[in-house]
Amino acid sequence: MTSLPHRALQALDRFNSAHPWDHNAHYHRWILRRLPARFARALDVGSGSGDLAGLLATRSTTVHGIDSDPAITAQAQRRTPPAPHAALTFTVADALTGIPAASYDVITCVATLHHLPFRDALTAFRQHLAPGGTLVVVGLYRAQTATDHLFNTAAAPLNAAMGWFRNKGRPARRPVSMTARTRPADMGFADIVREARDVLPGARLRRRLFWRYTLVWHRR
Repeated sequence: MTSLPHRALQALDRFNSAHPWDHNAHYHRWILRRLPARFARALDVGSGSGDLAGLLATRSTTVHGIDSDPAITAQAQRRTPPAPHAALTFTVADALTGIPAASYDVITCVATLHHLPFRDALTAFRQHLAPGGTLVVVGLYRAQTATDHLFNTAAAPLNAAMGWFRNKGRPARRPVSMTARTRPADMGFADIVREARDVLPGARLRRRLFWRYTLVWHRR
């Protein structure tokens, strides 16, 4: 016989499927608050459907989005209107070897780092970040500790409430931004912190709600 917690979990999954919302987009405005009011060049790694790159283009002269998924990159190219004050482009490229040979004032990476070799990716970002530049990562981690599970438990009802609120209580289709390929995270938060600070001394990392963590690093 199915236990009550399991049945409750199934009901919650059905509710969330009927009222989807983009957890990554939830952090886009938070990312913008970590960035200068104006900057020249920005790179969005794992740009997906292009929503964050479009926001970066309101502050930057040039924004380049790269993603290894041709289908979602085509969506970004089709649905993102030309930015009136910025050059905004999207290309299909590998996040480690396909970054254009340039330096950037801002590099962002949302829900992508767990798809990549962690240290190699951070090293590549560091190499392409201009002096004085800012790297902002919103990533996923695997729950391992009591604190991790506490964050996840708190997020579950809030997730349902956010889905209800954002969809005005009505069933909805998944946003285009949620059609990109996904995979579960395999690194715990403690390992992420240790390795990130080894590659990026002084990086600031925090657990966040909705199964995310954030990393902010300024290159001197």
